Amino acid sequence: QGCTQKYIVKNYFYYYLFKFSAALGEEIFYITFLPFTYWNIDHSVSRRMIIVWSIVMYIGQVSKDILKWPRPLSPPVVKLEMRTNAEYGMPSTHAMAATAISFSFFIATMNQYKYPLELGLVAAFVFSMLVCLSRLYTGMHTVLDVIGGALISAMLLVLLYPAWDTIDHLLLTSPFCPLFSIAVPLVLCYNYPKLDYYSPTRGDTTTILGAAAGATVGFWLNNQYAAPAYTSKSVQHGFPLITSTMVFVLARFLVGILVVLLTRWVMKSMVLGVLGYRYKFPIQDLEARRRLEVEVPYKFVTYSSVGFTATVIVPLLHELLGLL
Repeated sequence: QGCTQKYIVKNYFYYYLFKFSAALGEEIFYITFLPFTYWNIDHSVSRRMIIVWSIVMYIGQVSKDILKWPRPLSPPVVKLEMRTNAEYGMPSTHAMAATAISFSFFIATMNQYKYPLELGLVAAFVFSMLVCLSRLYTGMHTVLDVIGGALISAMLLVLLYPAWDTIDHLLLTSPFCPLFSIAVPLVLCYNYPKLDYYSPTRGDTTTILGAAAGATVGFWLNNQYAAPAYTSKSVQHGFPLITSTMVFVLARFLVGILVVLLTRWVMKSMVLGVLGYRYKFPIQDLEARRRLEVEVPYKFVTYSSVGFTATVIVPLLHELLGLL
C-alpha cells in the first residue's frame, strides 16, 4: 500500500538527518560500508559483522511475519516511506541492523586497535540511536517496535559473542563451508513463512542471506588459496584507514564499488532473463518476479554473486592495479 498522506516539511535539518539515518539501515549502506570495511580496514572485522548481520536480520525478518504486528496507522501518523509499508512492524529490523553492525564493529575492533574505548562506544550508540529515531520520524515504527528490535539485537550479540571466534574459524577452515554456506540459506529462503499477501520481507531476507553466503564462500576460498586469515600480529595503533594514503583508500573503494554494482546489474539481468525464459514471463512483469520460484533464485544468485565478487574478485583486481 502506498503512502497517500500529504505533508509539509517545516524543519529541513531533522528531515534530511533522519532520511539519511534511515538509509543507514538499507541496502545502499550495506553494499558500501561492509565491503569498504573488508577492503580498507580489517578482514576479520568484516567477517564478524557479516556473520552477525545475516543472523540478526534473518531472525528479525522472520519474527515480523510470525508476530504480524501492524505498523502505525496513517493517519494520524504521517509515513515518509512507501516500499516497506506492506511489511509488519515488530521488531524494527532497521533498529536490529544498526545495533548489530555498530556494536559488532566496536566489539571486533576494541581488542585489535588502540583507540579510546569510550569514543568507540559513544559512536556505536549514536549510530544505532540515529537509525532508531529515524524509524519514529518517518512514521514506520512505534517506540515499542524500535526498542524491541534494539533489545533483540543486543541479546543476540550477547549470545553469539562467546561462539564468535569458533564460528569464524569453522567457516574459514571447514571443507564443508561452501556447501553449508549455500545450502542452509537457500533452505531458509524457500521455507520462509508464508503470508496472505505479498510483502518484501522474503525478498529482502533472500538478498541478505545471498550476500552473506557469497561473502562466506569468498572468505573460505581466500583462506584456502590466497592468504590464511590466522596470522600472528600485535595490537595495532589506530585503524589502517588512518595510516594509509587516503588516495589509495578512495581508489580501492571506487574501483570496488563500481565492480560490485556492475556485478549486481549483470547478474540481475542474466538471472531474470533465464527465469523469464523458463517460466514464460517478461522480465518487466513485477507480479511474476514476486513468485517464490522466481524471487528466491533471482535474488539469491544475484546477491551471492555480489558477495563473492566483493571478497574475491575485487581484492584480486586491487592487487593487479597495485592498490594494496
